[in-house]
Amino acid sequence: MTTNSSRRFFLTAAGAMAATALTGVASAQDVIGDILNSSRRGNWDDTFDARATQNDKVASNLPIFSPQTVSYIEQAVSQYSSIVAQGGWPMVPATKKLQLGVVDPDVVVLRKRLMISGDLSTSAGISESFDTYVDAAVKRFQARHGLPADGVLGTYTYAAMNVSAPVRLGQLETNLVRLRSMSGFLGNRYVMVNVPAAQIEAVENDRVALRHTAIVGKIDRQTPILNSAINEVIVNPYWNAPVSIVRKDIIPLMRKDPQYLANNNIRILGPDGIELDPSTIDWSTEDATKFRFRQDPGSGNAMASVKINFPSPENVYMHDTPQQSLFSKLMRFDSSGCVRVQNVRDLVTWLLRDTPGWDRRRFEETIKSGESTPVQLAEPVPVYFTYISAWSTGDGVAHFRDDIYGRDGVDELRMSQAL
Repeated sequence: MTTNSSRRFFLTAAGAMAATALTGVASAQDVIGDILNSSRRGNWDDTFDARATQNDKVASNLPIFSPQTVSYIEQAVSQYSSIVAQGGWPMVPATKKLQLGVVDPDVVVLRKRLMISGDLSTSAGISESFDTYVDAAVKRFQARHGLPADGVLGTYTYAAMNVSAPVRLGQLETNLVRLRSMSGFLGNRYVMVNVPAAQIEAVENDRVALRHTAIVGKIDRQTPILNSAINEVIVNPYWNAPVSIVRKDIIPLMRKDPQYLANNNIRILGPDGIELDPSTIDWSTEDATKFRFRQDPGSGNAMASVKINFPSPENVYMHDTPQQSLFSKLMRFDSSGCVRVQNVRDLVTWLLRDTPGWDRRRFEETIKSGESTPVQLAEPVPVYFTYISAWSTGDGVAHFRDDIYGRDGVDELRMSQAL
């Protein structure tokens, strides 16, 4: 276990560079030959063909929860331990927009940084030119860090690139423990929500059948970690606002705009189920939290076309959303704890595959009907909400995400205290 205290800090994209130590150019050059000339890395000329973006070398249908993933992350820990022992990598000055065609002294540092992490072959050489080899290496780096693989060094790419090697090693070690605990039999078919990556895997027979972009909880309204089983899909669901949302969102909105509920098809129901007139409620207080707020089905519904249910103490669920533009954001931490799913109809079709009478056609026709329709799954599908901020899907391919909830540092501290 590496005990460098700098690894105990979690880094968001906005604050990553502040926690990175500047490593000397000489030490970077010393480590390149030792780390990158390893025979097990394969044919560099083939792996780093400048004509490819390298996304195909990073993408994988291997589930994050897999014995193979555990083996690969163990190899990554060994690799990053060697990098740390030999001085880490240099910090790339985040002062310019580096991209294909640029000739600049900072590209020299960039090349060394990419060589040490295994994204660029040493055969590409050291120069000030941002050529096609550097472009392919940057795209590979971006893909490993969940960033748009456009080959352009902007704020988020610099932030990820300038996280220190000791911090990355700490992430790998912490998440190795998590992955080992989940490497047993999880089911022939299951759904895994990885919160830091804001991504969902639908796994079947030890391979990823579907992968979905997700939106998860805000830092102050975190998506919980849980193990459960999906047992119901509701087509055209009603949305019942949790008390926390009534208190934090609806009451303040009604104070500003008394027509907010009417404009959004939200009804207030009393204990007897009878609808109440919003004008009879004192919105200057929190009396409204005593009542149930229910939104009618429809395109403006907070869950849009579908809700995916499973038992959970926190009463969270997965669902569609009318705000599809949120899926294009890099930082997709915008919900109140539930998980929004991009292309959710594909996931629901996969979930309902073994439920008689519920093929894609009937599912789509039911959405068009506008009627709220609950569907019980013939066979519940296990679902796991987890927190994996670092993993590996192949030899020399380490993936990292921001420790958005700050759990890596807490878990690492517990691990060190247990030793």
